[in-house]
Parts: sequence; C-alpha cells; structure tokens
Amino acid sequence: MFHGPAPAPPPTAMVVAAASARCLVIVPHSRPAAALRLPRRITRPPLSCSTSASPLVTVASMDAPPQGYRTNVGICLANPSLTKIFSASRIDIPSAWQMPQGGIDAGEEPRAAAIRELREETGVTSAEIVAEAPNWLTYDFPPDVREKLNARWGTDWKGQAQKWFLFRFTGNDDEINLNGDGSEKPEFAEWTWMTPQEVIEKAVEFKKPVYEEALKHFTPYLQSDPTPSS
Repeated sequence: MFHGPAPAPPPTAMVVAAASARCLVIVPHSRPAAALRLPRRITRPPLSCSTSASPLVTVASMDAPPQGYRTNVGICLANPSLTKIFSASRIDIPSAWQMPQGGIDAGEEPRAAAIRELREETGVTSAEIVAEAPNWLTYDFPPDVREKLNARWGTDWKGQAQKWFLFRFTGNDDEINLNGDGSEKPEFAEWTWMTPQEVIEKAVEFKKPVYEEALKHFTPYLQSDPTPSS
C-alpha cells in the first residue's frame, strides 16, 4: 500500500533526470563509525573496470572522497523486521523512486548527517543505525542534471560521493511524514516499503549502480521476507 503525505507546501526539490549511468567509483573508508557491526569480509580489488548487467563500474582505492564531488549521505531505512526498505517517489518526477539522501554540512560527521537527513525528509526519529557501508560510493550527474543543480547551488560538482547507512525503523508507520520535520521543503509525494530488488528497479538509471553496491554491503543484515508471494 502506498502512503501519501500530509498537506504539503508547494513542491520544490532536486530535479533528477534518468540518463545513462556513469562510472561508479567505490572509495574504501578507512575509519568506520564506532560501535557499528560491519561485515568482516570486505573485498578491495585493485583499480579496474568490469562490465555486467549493470553499467560500467570502476573500483578505486582512496582514503577520502574524490575531489570535485559533493559529499553526501545515503539512507537505507529498513522496516522493523529488516525485510523491506523505505522508498519514495519524488514530487518533481513521480516516476523516480529513491531512498533518502542529502548533503553533508561543513564540519558535520556523516553519521550525524544521516540522522539529520532522515528526520528532515521523512520525519522519522524512531530508528537505530545497524550498519555503515565501509566505502564511499560515487556517481556522476548526467549533463542536464549537473547543469541544473550546479546553477541552483552555485557550484561545479561532477556528482556526489555518498556514505551509506542502514537504519532499522523502530516506530509505527504513522510516524513517517513526508513533510519531514518542517525545516526543509518536502521532496517526496508518496512512499512504500519495497524489497531490495524493487528499490533498485525503481531507481533512476544513474543511481542504480550505487544502490546495488550499497545493498550488497547491507545484505548480511537484512532478512528474507516471510510473506509468501502471490
């Protein structure tokens, strides 16, 4: 079942257009957040490119996000049973579904940014961090998206370097409010719980490689949905 928001102010949000996916840069993070249980087996191959069903992916070894990319957090909010993931449609592009994300403020730690962005975009405060992806996942903006966003921000970012966090929602669905905490203009029109595969399939093309990599890191913590398929 899809959920709509409470009455919202006029929509203003990031304009996202689907385009051919760029080269994904996966940047290992040398200092995972304390007290988080991360997967023990982490493969860190040398610089290489490989092709698969997904677009071209580059794996690079770096100690920090690459220059020229806006630092950002991605939020994978799982339901209490860790079987489904929150995904929402954008107000400006209803066909584009995504997980919450947002920029990291100057001097802000990624973990704190993730908690803030979750509250600002979904109104959720009843959640706990389960895991943090050990790598920075970077995607390029398609040319038209890059032009529009940089014009809005007064910047010249190539794309975004994201630190991803898996949260477990501990509240009830009625806590989720797409008007957020009122500090920012709403970005989403409706939301639902999806399987990890559905989240990837519904995402715009240039974000799919990042979603695939983030969910690979979080798979050890997610549970199979016991609900039989019809």
